[in-house]
Amino acid sequence: MIGMADHKRILAAALEWRGTKMALATVTQTWRSAPCPVGTHMLVREGGDFVGSVSGGCVEGDILTLANEVIDGAPHALRHYGVANTQAWEAGLPCGGDIAVLVQPVSDAGFAAVLFEEITQAQAAGQTLLIGTDLESGLSRVVADAGDAAFVNLYAPPKRLLIIGAVEIAASLSSIAGQLGISVTVIDPRAHFLTQARFPGVALDDRWPDVAVAANAPDSRTAVVTLSHDPKIDDPALIAALASPAAYIGALGSRASHSARRVRLIDAGVDAAGFARVEGPAGVSINSVNASEIALSIAAAVVRSFNDGLR
Repeated sequence: MIGMADHKRILAAALEWRGTKMALATVTQTWRSAPCPVGTHMLVREGGDFVGSVSGGCVEGDILTLANEVIDGAPHALRHYGVANTQAWEAGLPCGGDIAVLVQPVSDAGFAAVLFEEITQAQAAGQTLLIGTDLESGLSRVVADAGDAAFVNLYAPPKRLLIIGAVEIAASLSSIAGQLGISVTVIDPRAHFLTQARFPGVALDDRWPDVAVAANAPDSRTAVVTLSHDPKIDDPALIAALASPAAYIGALGSRASHSARRVRLIDAGVDAAGFARVEGPAGVSINSVNASEIALSIAAAVVRSFNDGLR
């Protein structure tokens, strides 16, 4: 079985906690309405600090106990939790789902600490790494394909969001996306809008939008959203995004402005079927009334596009 989840916080904690004893819990199998996908991690270090979740809060207390035992020298443990299991009820798993969780030491006898560094390096290079685990021995290693181990976890580069227009909605959207583990780049040729003070910790690109979008090479793990309300900025970005396999393309504005946008882009050479990929107004309808709520609706649409077909 192969798993894929968001590992950004786990990797950051693993690198921060280097040199201390740790244990790694991983969801290796799910049935029915399990709250976390296969591949989800929870990292525990000596002393009880932890990051991540394997059940949305249902069984973390039991996992912490197992992890501390593993940190103290106990062998790896593979535990099943389900509604028919008395221990699952005691641990608090009444949601109707079943999960299997592997708890390994972060060591050469389990999930070697160097693997975290290899994953981080691969992601920084835009590469995907497969880590296979022998569930009987609890040993993990880099593998070539999903058939090389009983359980394989896929560590892909972070999903990306390209925001065109360094406006107030962009500030809220970049913050929300960051909390979702999505890597954000804000694009705007207007230097007085595009500042680190307004977008702390976010990648900024002051090139003209069509150049910037093309250079960032949107793929199936990338969303592109235009927010500037200025056709000179938004339209070139949309044309560039439509030439890519971006997972989501959205444009802020009313239905009337979207109709006008359609005319402009078709006049510029975009075919009608291609333009249909642009969601306008961007976002999930939640009756948004301010910048933060509009950002939330757009973030929801981005997540929807990334998760489409996964469940």
